[in-house]
Amino acid sequence: MRYFCYLLLSLVIFSCNTTPIYDTVLKNATLYDGTGKTAYAADVAISADTIAAISKPNTLFGINEIDLNGLALAPGFINMLSWANVSLLEDGRSQSDIRQGVTLEVMGEGRSMGPLNETMKKEMQENQGDIKFAVEWTSLGEYLQHLEDVGVSTNVTSFVGNGTLRQHVIGYENRPATNEEIAKMKKLTKQAMDEGAVGISSSLLYAPSMYASTEELVELAKVAGESDGMYISHIRNEGDRLLESIDELIQISKEADLPAEVYHLKASSKANWGKLDAAIAKIDSARNIGLPITADMYTYNASSTGLHVQLPDWVRDGGIAAMLERLENTNNRKKAIHELEFRNSPETILLVGFRSEPLRKYVGKYLTEVAEEWNKSPEETLVDLIIQDGSRIQVVYFSMSEENIKKKMALPWVSYCSDAGSFTNEGVFIKQSTHPRSYGSFIRVLGKFSRDEGVISLEEGIRKLTSLPAENLKLKKRGKIEPGYFADIVVFAPEKVTDKATFTNPHQYAEGVVHVFVNGEQVLKDGEHTGLTPGRFVKGPGYKK
Repeated sequence: MRYFCYLLLSLVIFSCNTTPIYDTVLKNATLYDGTGKTAYAADVAISADTIAAISKPNTLFGINEIDLNGLALAPGFINMLSWANVSLLEDGRSQSDIRQGVTLEVMGEGRSMGPLNETMKKEMQENQGDIKFAVEWTSLGEYLQHLEDVGVSTNVTSFVGNGTLRQHVIGYENRPATNEEIAKMKKLTKQAMDEGAVGISSSLLYAPSMYASTEELVELAKVAGESDGMYISHIRNEGDRLLESIDELIQISKEADLPAEVYHLKASSKANWGKLDAAIAKIDSARNIGLPITADMYTYNASSTGLHVQLPDWVRDGGIAAMLERLENTNNRKKAIHELEFRNSPETILLVGFRSEPLRKYVGKYLTEVAEEWNKSPEETLVDLIIQDGSRIQVVYFSMSEENIKKKMALPWVSYCSDAGSFTNEGVFIKQSTHPRSYGSFIRVLGKFSRDEGVISLEEGIRKLTSLPAENLKLKKRGKIEPGYFADIVVFAPEKVTDKATFTNPHQYAEGVVHVFVNGEQVLKDGEHTGLTPGRFVKGPGYKK
């Protein structure tokens, strides 16, 4: 009888209570909604995968309630240039990015994980580094769906790379594409856009992407534009011919009639630092006449790529395998050493990644240090390291100006990226060094550049991490804290956010991010990963079911 009375009383109370009960309520937040507007105090409610309500503090109620006590709450951050495509196959938790508040990895800088033909699948299977994986997909859409199916903590999406399209149709041949070959690449581009790619990319410093003419890129970009996608490019030259390379990107945008973005905008090498102002002026002029040109950047004064980019163009012709075969010839080796002209001073080149175990003792050393140990010139040391390692060798180049970094940080049309994988600081990942941007590129926006140096306001930094890239990519219901949007949310302590990674000790997680939700599920709780993998394949605007 007593149980019946309790049950009856509960039913009466429930029937009189019209206040909604949500799955999760984040109470007493300082809300940064992603638009750049001034932050304000609020409760944010989540139901399933969606932001269900925003209200005054202590007015919303949930099954799970988390009192934030004034902590900052913002939309999940978007990594506009991620190389997590392989690291996620090893560990889907995406820890170095999740712990910075990243909830979407945008991949595919010039090369994408599809479309693949049988030769490409075999090459991908055989040329793996420390991370081993089965190539269980053929198209780009199948790869992204594969990530969702095996489980990832971040959302994922990708551009289709023109280098991948060229390899698929032409291989590594350095020649113009025929009309028939361009038609085949356009068909593959359309397939990728239909499957959910967000646009087409190029990486014009590297083979075979670099072999594409402007006209070829325009033709492919037109296909992406017809599906409401964008063109994004590691432009042909970020140093001596920076301005001409930006002109090419603007031309492609204009002729193909689609938005375009410069990957990791920079003026590389001290002799070119003064060109950044002219580069910015070119983009501003294009924007002023209605061309939707944008850029992204990482928040460091050092880049990272292969040591092989220092070699003469003829040595690199045909890709890495052809380069290594060419250098086996004694005469070619001597010629390469003789003709090598450093794009970056050898004392600024830090070695961070080798394939060969014996050579890994040089991780963390500068090229000049190895040259001194070997009693060789820097030119000869560079060539012999590449030959001995049988790879391009990953390096860090200290090639940019701190003053220019701050200029770019403040530009309203610049979003942010890591240009790196997303790692766990243990296991296979720590066999090699890496650039600290893998662990700190986004948190530096909030800490170093907003709080410590006042280069931008916190509201503006968050806008450039969230709604700006989401709008550029034309993603639906991502990038803002707004009812009806997906519940991709980061909670952090503005006074504590700090990047810990350094060039000599990069495998260190950032600090200050407290909670992260992806599609309504909590993947970071009190600064620790929960192990959940609710990430999804986020389809681009041209997706067709």
